[in-house]
Amino acid sequence: MINSSKLAARLPFPHTVRWLMPVVLVLFFLAILIWLPWQARQMESSERQEQLIADTLWVEQTIRFQMGRHEESMRTLGNDILSGMPADQLRERMLRLMKTGTELKRLMWLEPDGRVVASTEAAPPRAARLSASSRDAAERARRGRNPAYGQPEPETLNPAGTPGAIMMDYHLPLFRGDSYVGSVVATYQLSSLLDEMVPWWFAQDNQITLLDRDDRILARRAAAGPGHGVYTHKRALDLPGVSVTLMTDSVKSEPKLLPNLLVGSVIALSLALLWSLLALWGHISRRLAAEDALRQQMAFRTAMENSLVTGLRARDLEGRITHVNPAFCQMVGYTEEELVGRSPPMPYWAPEVMAEYQHRLANVLAGSVTPQFETIFQRPDGTRIPVLIFEAPLVDDAGRHTGWMGSILDISDRKRIEELNREHQEKLQASARLATMGEIASMLAHELNQPLAAISSYTTGALNLLSRSDGAPVDSGKLKPALEQASAQARRAGQIVRSVFDFVKKRTAERQDVALADMLDSIRALIELQARHYQVTFRSVLPADLPLVRADRMMIEQVLLNLTRNGIEAMANVPLARRTLMLEACYDAPAHQVSVCIVDNGHGIPQEVAERLFSPFFSTKAQGMGMGLNICRTAIEFHGGTLTHRDNPEGGTIFTFTLPASGA
Repeated sequence: MINSSKLAARLPFPHTVRWLMPVVLVLFFLAILIWLPWQARQMESSERQEQLIADTLWVEQTIRFQMGRHEESMRTLGNDILSGMPADQLRERMLRLMKTGTELKRLMWLEPDGRVVASTEAAPPRAARLSASSRDAAERARRGRNPAYGQPEPETLNPAGTPGAIMMDYHLPLFRGDSYVGSVVATYQLSSLLDEMVPWWFAQDNQITLLDRDDRILARRAAAGPGHGVYTHKRALDLPGVSVTLMTDSVKSEPKLLPNLLVGSVIALSLALLWSLLALWGHISRRLAAEDALRQQMAFRTAMENSLVTGLRARDLEGRITHVNPAFCQMVGYTEEELVGRSPPMPYWAPEVMAEYQHRLANVLAGSVTPQFETIFQRPDGTRIPVLIFEAPLVDDAGRHTGWMGSILDISDRKRIEELNREHQEKLQASARLATMGEIASMLAHELNQPLAAISSYTTGALNLLSRSDGAPVDSGKLKPALEQASAQARRAGQIVRSVFDFVKKRTAERQDVALADMLDSIRALIELQARHYQVTFRSVLPADLPLVRADRMMIEQVLLNLTRNGIEAMANVPLARRTLMLEACYDAPAHQVSVCIVDNGHGIPQEVAERLFSPFFSTKAQGMGMGLNICRTAIEFHGGTLTHRDNPEGGTIFTFTLPASGA
């Protein structure tokens, strides 16, 4: 039989561990019991300090905000002085300002020599009584032309040795041009500043003090007694020309350690087991609730998806369809069973855009997708439907890219509306061109009358020459100049007629690469016709290297004619020397667009008219329809450009529009 003492001697390590482990655990538990209250005390102390800092910042901002409001009131008061407000009305304004801020003790208006013009004092002196620091602040404000505060003087003490009612002056210099005409002086009582601007709840827990740059006391508020010096914070008031610091000292002492030790230990040990049981029960309850919520959410999402009119289509990374909703099936005319799992090519792809589908599929397989595009789907009966597709990547809960999700909208109705709008716009453009021709009909008749009269005169002369020949041969040298002049005048009249015909004839909107100079030449005769009527000089500056623009020629000619006509008519009442209309163009290479400016020297556009300038049916002309500028802006925006206007620095208005350059 083995002796137990010998066995214990041979196996000391397990025996020692058996007794050592409980001791270690008890010591560890005691250490935790000691450490936790100490840590809680430290955290509570830090929280108090952080709360004090946050409250001090809030009080500082409150004081600065209120003083900022007073500064704004002083600036308003200064503006009233500069505008010539009488002294008695000014004093009433000052008294009203002091009623809204009891921290203000005095308001004065001083002339440059220090004489008091108006003051809130009942019996103001003839000359202002200012301290040395206040006079220094007034001089700094005058030299710098900016408001300044005078440094408070804490040396003024009561007989008891405590700070008296320390004042601080604010000087607002007044200038009329470069001439100094005086200043507005506002006097603050610093003790009232603390009484009025520091909230009562903050004063109940803290001692608030205002200090100068040497930490001397300027004012103090201690509603709950002196602070303990445990939690303190200083914050400088951002006042121009003066150094004043806001100091807060909490009346709270450091948190106690021993009263929380036993209570915390008992509560922690008692609640530990209950917490573990509740945590397990809560985990099971949450799991069951999450499963039920998931089922409800899946049912809700399924019902919501089935009620959508937007088609939904999910594809994997190989392009196979993994999910479709009923709206998509109804859109393409195939069932879910016919589509899910199907690989490209899809049965709803239209033959005429098959190459486009293949190109996009190649991009999808390469990991790239077009976020938004328009295309055409084909139903089993051959019906084509235009669709707008939005696609985005599908990412699982692990962050892996698993496919693509597409939202498909049937835009058949939108396409029909766009076509109707296009037709309506064409009709409106045609009506506007006819109206334009009607407005310049008298000028056109006058312009045609001149070449026709010249033709009549030359042909009459030729006939008279022939009738006097008496059978003798006619001298061709005399007859030829008259016929050449008649021919030239006939060509001139024909050019005017062709310009009108080309301008008013109805054409289908078609964008093409066209030179701005060609469009201007087509309507130059009409522009110059109106310019001559109003005795306006028309000039154009087009760079030789100006690129072609991508535009509908008919629309842009309409825009050019409308804008030039407005500019010409705007100069009807200006001196003849200023009646010049300038058309300039330049190329913006970064934006790849051409900018066109029409500059007139007319009467300009008032602000109330500019706000409604592009509104339909708004016109400043007695016989105007109010559609010209609205049509111009619609035409420019149709091309992807913008139409704006601004004042001409030399008088008049500058209208500017942009067009995409060829290849944009």
